[in-house]
Formats: sequence, C-alpha cells, structure tokens
Amino acid sequence: MLIHPDINPIALQLGPVAVHWYGLTYLAAFGLFMWLGNLRLRHEPFASLTGAQAWTKRDVEDILFLGVMGVVLGGRIGYCLFYKPGYYAMHPLEVFAVWQGGMSFHGGLLGVIASMLWFAHSRQRPWLQVADFVAPCVPTGLAAGRIGNFINGELWGRLCSPDLPWGMVFRGAGDLPRHPSQIYQFLMEGLLLFVLLWLYARKPRQRGQVAAAFLFGYGVFRFTAEFFREPDAFLGLLGFGMSMGQWLCLPMILGGVGLWLWARAASPKV
Repeated sequence: MLIHPDINPIALQLGPVAVHWYGLTYLAAFGLFMWLGNLRLRHEPFASLTGAQAWTKRDVEDILFLGVMGVVLGGRIGYCLFYKPGYYAMHPLEVFAVWQGGMSFHGGLLGVIASMLWFAHSRQRPWLQVADFVAPCVPTGLAAGRIGNFINGELWGRLCSPDLPWGMVFRGAGDLPRHPSQIYQFLMEGLLLFVLLWLYARKPRQRGQVAAAFLFGYGVFRFTAEFFREPDAFLGLLGFGMSMGQWLCLPMILGGVGLWLWARAASPKV
C-alpha cells in the first residue's frame, strides 16, 4: 500500500505570485499541442493542400488560442450545467468564480467544438477537416492534466483491496487504499489514446474518421476509468449504477461510431 506524496501544489513562489503545478501542466499541454500541430502539418492530406486551403503554423497558433478559450469557457459552463445546475441557478454570479474550482471535460469538449466551428467558418475550411487535424494533438494535453490532478491529490479513485500493490491512501480520503485513478486516466485517455490516434491519423482517412476515432476512443477509455474513480460526492452514482462521467461518455461513444460510419460512406479523404 502506497501513501500519496504530500506535494506542495505551489511549484514556485515569486513574492506575491504563486506558480501552481496545475498551471504548469496546462502550459505543458499547450506546448505539446503546438509541437504536435506543427508535426501534423506534414501529414496527409494537410501537407498536400495548396492555395487558400493550405495549412500553416499560424493556423496551429490560432487554433490553440481559440481552443484555450473554448476549454476554459466550455469547461466552466459545462460543470455548472452538468453537475450543479440547481446551485448555480440560485447563485448565478458564482459561475464566474473559477478560482473556486469546477471544470468539466465534456463541457470543455463542447467549447472546443464551438471554437473549431468558428475557425473553420473564418478560414472557409470544412469543419470536419479542422476536427481531424486537431484530434490527434489533444490526448497529450489530457495526460498532462491528469498529472496535475495526481499532484494535487484530487479526483482520487474508489476503494481497492489492501493487497493491490499500487493502492494508495490519499489525503482527505480516509485511511483506506484507493485506486490511483488519475494515473489510470493518464495512461488510458492520455498516452494510449495518443499513440493509437496518432498512428491511425498518419494515413489518409475519410474526412471525419480521425475525429470520430477520438470521440469513440476517449469515450471508451473514460467510461472504463470511471469504474475505478470515486464519483462526485454531491452526485454519487446515477441511473443503472453509472456515474455522471459515464453518462456523458455514452453520447461520445455513439457519436463516434455514427460519425465514423457516415464518413466512410459519404466523405472524401480531405
């Protein structure tokens, strides 16, 4: 049985300015996106596009900027709507109190989709082409975020057997060992999803299939990880013994399958 290391969430203190580890993981996520996005420019079909449809490093920078806005706004609004709609309906001004915590991946995903729609419209590019470009560059950012969760000792897992070699006691979660679900998610929806999606995207696919693979892959891995992650205390398990995270993953899985099948039948390879 392991004890979660008591890591100071502040990585660096510069007078009144505190640099948090979680903020550094966000910076790492943005840096990884820029690096992978520039590599993605060399992949087909993007490397072969010319004229007004050609992709450049400026496009990667603009997508990152819009994506950050989408993650922050969508993540916060999604948390308020999906997890505590009643509370924030009674306290609407607290929607803006982001320093109190509360972000939703699924809300952030909707925010990113909205930002990609805006980017595609402004550049007169097919939206699914933009989604296919972005999708393989996302999982490493998710992996960085889960490292931040682990450092902060938050979003811990459910109780596990004391005989589990990597079972871990988390501060504030009692004295019994739990699954380090942040590490599970780091490995599955972060590293493993990245490897599978990057290899899948290296070859030309029907337009929309790479984005569909991301939706399906993340949905499956997150749905699986939720069996080991402690559900939110104020929600618990919902219908059919599933967590809110699992219920939100179902539309992703179904949407990924549907989009992939539609793309195979209807879309060109650009």
